Amino acid sequence: MTETTRKETYFYDVHGSALGGQITGPFQAFIDVQAGASLPTIGGYGSSRAADFRFKEIISFQSAYTEVMGAYDREDGGYHSLATSVVEGLNILGVVTADRVVARASSAWKPGEEESRIVSLGSQFENLRIGGGPVDVELNADVLVKLRTFASLKNEFKLNAAFRTIAENSLQTGQLQNPSDATRVFLCSLVKDIKGIPPGVERRGNMLHVPEFGRIFLAEVVAEPGRRALTMLRLELGCALTVSASAASVVGGGSTWP
Repeated sequence: MTETTRKETYFYDVHGSALGGQITGPFQAFIDVQAGASLPTIGGYGSSRAADFRFKEIISFQSAYTEVMGAYDREDGGYHSLATSVVEGLNILGVVTADRVVARASSAWKPGEEESRIVSLGSQFENLRIGGGPVDVELNADVLVKLRTFASLKNEFKLNAAFRTIAENSLQTGQLQNPSDATRVFLCSLVKDIKGIPPGVERRGNMLHVPEFGRIFLAEVVAEPGRRALTMLRLELGCALTVSASAASVVGGGSTWP
């Protein structure tokens, strides 16, 4: 095969999980991955479902599922994939509850394109409540639909001050990220605004800090060229109980060779 006839091969990178985590204090334990599914690099279909899950009295849900799929479309000559993870009836220590949390990543790539185009339309929180009060999370329509590539996210960071406010310190460590230095990984969020924050709860970007409970990161996005990971709910809990956990996580995209 000569250089002029050699074709690119597309490898899918698509998977997701409904729930998982670990506890490090006052005892050590893993919260096994629930409703996890992974797509083979060649594409295809996979799904997993779980119901009536409860880990002690710490975290529970009524039902959850993850579905992944990927296929070549002969009509448009593109490779398409979809990852969806849904958690219903979520309850975390009675402090964080939600009727439904949905994470979704849909990707497309055609020969000649530099990277996969990825959108998260359909991702949402339904009746998210913190400390018993309803919290309205407004998601950024541009990040959901328009900013489909790694390059476009970095460019938005440079040009949009509101987006930069949330993205520049997404982990809330005080160490600001410089997108001009981010050649491989860029961290941001789907969050545009959060309304109805309960008294005493502090907001920093896409993170809510609940006193004597911990930190809640909403709609967190880790972007790489041709790949995007979305975690709708990530928790770093401290004080009496130390927990790291995530709910409704998906990865979408893929890569090519050569």
